[in-house]
Amino acid sequence: MFQLPWLDPNIIEFPDTYGALKEPNGLLAAGGQLNTQWLLKAYSLGIFPWFSEGEPILWWSPSPRAIIYVNQLYISKSLRKILKKNIVRISFNQAFTSVINACSQPRPKQEQDSTWITDEVKQAYIQLHHLGYAHSVEVWQENQLVGGLYGISLGRMFFGESMFSLIPNSSKIALTHLVEKLKQWQYIAIDCQVYNNHLPSLGAIQIPRIEFEILLRDHVEGIPCHWNGSPNHYKDT
Repeated sequence: MFQLPWLDPNIIEFPDTYGALKEPNGLLAAGGQLNTQWLLKAYSLGIFPWFSEGEPILWWSPSPRAIIYVNQLYISKSLRKILKKNIVRISFNQAFTSVINACSQPRPKQEQDSTWITDEVKQAYIQLHHLGYAHSVEVWQENQLVGGLYGISLGRMFFGESMFSLIPNSSKIALTHLVEKLKQWQYIAIDCQVYNNHLPSLGAIQIPRIEFEILLRDHVEGIPCHWNGSPNHYKDT
């Protein structure tokens, strides 16, 4: 009988990703800690946490992996029309806590009455934000936050975590503006983690785990972060 590896909280070490389960896809290990050191190590290896309230910390490395190459983002004709109207204001890193709080809210239309973004998760990513690794994009309408996204930046890779929309297309608008900045900074791709029905409309593709890990090897290690380590480095008002 398979026994899921349990990580020693005092040793920041993950098992080889080839040992991840096929069902559920990518489940790799449990335990460890949810802090800055553990999270940065995990993301650099293509591993991310995903668990519900009351569960132990669960770590995942699915295959195939969903990504969007920044030069392959698909913008539909309808979205282009919306972007040209300039009916919203975009900012970066101006309301990270508000964005992660909004992303954590239940989404009845998706039959989602709970969230994996627990208070423990929020605090961990807010700390990463203060250290300059986690970033948010905000969409404002009449000074109200109506959409956005957040994720982790390492080297030339952006690891998308979650997004939300209170008005139609606002999360797509946030993503479009993010990609424009990532292009300027010569980023390679956005990790979307797990493929879903929404992602193909944005240009996402699936690649094998080994190919994803080669991307990380080539574009994460030893490459400085273009956000300059400051949560408020970039402001777009």
